[in-house]
Amino acid sequence: MAAVPRTTDGDGAPVPQRLLAAATRLFAEQGYDRTSVQEIVEAAGVTKGALYHYFGSKDDLLHEVYARVLRLQQERLEVFAGADEPVEKRLRDAAADVVVTTIDNLDDAAIFFRSMHHLSPEKNKQVRAERRRYHERFRALVEEGQREGVFSTATPADLVVDYHFGSVHHLSTWYRPGGPLSPQEVADHLADLLLRALRP
Repeated sequence: MAAVPRTTDGDGAPVPQRLLAAATRLFAEQGYDRTSVQEIVEAAGVTKGALYHYFGSKDDLLHEVYARVLRLQQERLEVFAGADEPVEKRLRDAAADVVVTTIDNLDDAAIFFRSMHHLSPEKNKQVRAERRRYHERFRALVEEGQREGVFSTATPADLVVDYHFGSVHHLSTWYRPGGPLSPQEVADHLADLLLRALRP
């Protein structure tokens, strides 16, 4: 009977985490298509068997690079959206948070938007559905504020959401750690721009 790969390595680090860390670094440095499975397992210090046990393929690794950040953002959005606060504050907190969490995971964002076309059609469809769910939850906050008269209805909620996430998705092309603005300062500026655009 084949041995099941260990969950952790000798240092106690989970093998999936080691594989993801190695894949993220290599995808960011040399691109998804130029990174081999062999390079990933060597960098992670595990066997190919371990990679295929946990992820099944390089495609699965690419999907997980994106999905782990989206899961974090989705969980945090639910907390902000469900808070007992005025809708303006909930939307601003959610708008700023997605900026900070994207900057905190800048390599993941860069890899994903540069390499999404490498995903299998099935995974691509899955990713689009996951992202759509997130955007719909965010849009619901905009619509709630519009119904209450807190936000202007001059611009459709869909366009408002596209406007904000267009800025978020481009962060990986220009933001550099150590630059003049901290992640929170960038987040505050973009969230304030969004709210100014929504004022009646």
